Amino acid sequence: MILAAGQGTRVRPLTKNMPKPMVPILGKPVMEYLIEHLANYGIKEIMVNVAYNHYKIEQYFGDGHRWGVQIGYAYEGVREHGDVIPKPFGSAGGMRRIQDFSGFFDEPTLVLCGDALIDLDIGAALHEHKAKGAIASVVTLDVPRSEVSNYGIVVANAEGQIQSFQEKPSPEEAQSTLASTGIYIFEPEVIEMIPAGKIYDIGSELFPQLVAEKLPFYAQKRFFNWIDIGRVSDYWAVLQRVLRGEVAQMNIPGREVKPGIWVGLNTSVAWDQCNIQGPVYIGSSVKIEPGATIIGPCWIGHGSHIRSGAKVTRSILFEYTRIAADMHFNEMIVSPNYCVDRAGETLYRGDETAQLRWGDARA
Repeated sequence: MILAAGQGTRVRPLTKNMPKPMVPILGKPVMEYLIEHLANYGIKEIMVNVAYNHYKIEQYFGDGHRWGVQIGYAYEGVREHGDVIPKPFGSAGGMRRIQDFSGFFDEPTLVLCGDALIDLDIGAALHEHKAKGAIASVVTLDVPRSEVSNYGIVVANAEGQIQSFQEKPSPEEAQSTLASTGIYIFEPEVIEMIPAGKIYDIGSELFPQLVAEKLPFYAQKRFFNWIDIGRVSDYWAVLQRVLRGEVAQMNIPGREVKPGIWVGLNTSVAWDQCNIQGPVYIGSSVKIEPGATIIGPCWIGHGSHIRSGAKVTRSILFEYTRIAADMHFNEMIVSPNYCVDRAGETLYRGDETAQLRWGDARA
């Protein structure tokens, strides 16, 4: 089960016109990496709950045959005044709705959020779940105590049975350093415990219920890469790590024409008159004029245009972005309509108070 019905409000404006699982990493939606990972472990039946901009997920992934899996969708919304309005039923409520509709969750089910990159050993996680006789398991990652305030913290006893949860505690208040990764394993009877026809959340409602009833509910402490895209700053940081080659099995597309510089097809780059320092990816049909400077890690989306004298430093350009002459974009995410700095501050094209100038390369 991939949870993909949220609005992604914390990563606006990236999610203004796209659902969060469709945010691109190296030109691929983050959810595509999840599906590839599931397929590698033999998981072939995947349900996805959708709501906001649901058609973009459905049109891209279709029935899943390109990845050797079957994908089904459960739309969450209501009809109001003749219009269909997205209205998620909560992470747990959406699963109960699917179960009532078809009985899909009749085997142990892996539940994932659709907005994180992972390389979890799924086989080992399922083995531990079964070995402990767990009704539900939460995959956790041990984080530095100084960072616990960024996470939901799981408190478990010596055997791993979960006793309580703390939501973003201070380092002084934290009773544990085990962060919930939003990866769960549920037995069918857990789904039956979710109230039918009700908005119900996994973390804030279902889990306290399991703890209160003292059921075999366990935390798994695992060592793996878990890269959560919770905020705009996370997205910027993820791309920087990926372009530096710090994330395994994420290969930069295109052809490496110089050390650390990859290009797509049909590019127009004044190589002898530009200063380009990798790692940099230059997408197809990109034009880089003489006198431009690019300091990596940078991702230049296809169809973009960087004018003479412009400087792009440690930034991400979405497709068809034009950077005006002599402008300097430093540690930013830039699209044809808006740009965001790594802290999440947003400027929109046409804002007369902005000192930066950029636009749509197609215009």
